[in-house]
Amino acid sequence: MLKILFILQIVLAIVLTIVILLQKSSSIGLGAYSGSNESVFGAKGPQGFLARITFFLATVFVLNTILLGYIYNKEYNKSVVEKIQPQKSSPVPNVPIPTTEPSAPETPKTK
Repeated sequence: MLKILFILQIVLAIVLTIVILLQKSSSIGLGAYSGSNESVFGAKGPQGFLARITFFLATVFVLNTILLGYIYNKEYNKSVVEKIQPQKSSPVPNVPIPTTEPSAPETPKTK
């Protein structure tokens, strides 16, 4: 289920990007390549159709994102820190403690 939603998310992102780029902007953009036959989309041309498709795809994209977050959180709610297993530490060798304190070096005697 999660893999299908991930694939759908990628497809939605690509299709949504293409539909947005096909819309006319103030500088025409890629909307110039949509063709001159605007009667297929209705009296207003492709702009109303592309706007509705964009709104629908964006809504499905957002809902799919929320659903992916919910399912992923439900299945994988454990932290990465909980998966780390403590390693057995090697014992530290005991260093013998000297029983006598070292004496300070003697100062040379002057005559």
